Amino acid sequence: MPRRKAGVILPMEYSILSAVVELSASETDPYGYTIAASIARSDESRGLTAHGTLYKTLGRLVEGGMLVAVWEAPETAESDGRPRRRLYEVTAAGARALQAHANEKLAAKAAFNPAPGRLATS
Repeated sequence: MPRRKAGVILPMEYSILSAVVELSASETDPYGYTIAASIARSDESRGLTAHGTLYKTLGRLVEGGMLVAVWEAPETAESDGRPRRRLYEVTAAGARALQAHANEKLAAKAAFNPAPGRLATS
């Protein structure tokens, strides 16, 4: 598989990182199910074809240093009567990659949407 440039993320990775940030900001635990639900609600849900895709991509993001994964406290899961959840947090590297990707999307959109009243010259 070809190597990607450091900090470059794929659309699915962008969707996951964005979902983790959104969930964290709303004080919702970012774990597999909530991440998948957040992505499904977004316009960018096309890339999520199965939970296997999600978990493989989460693993790549952890290995790449863009996410940190920790198991929740056993007492929390036990008190709720369910298995423990693996919670995710965006790292500084992940935040930089997310911002760079967002900037690229804005630049691309601006390039294809000239200012009102201006015509393309080429």
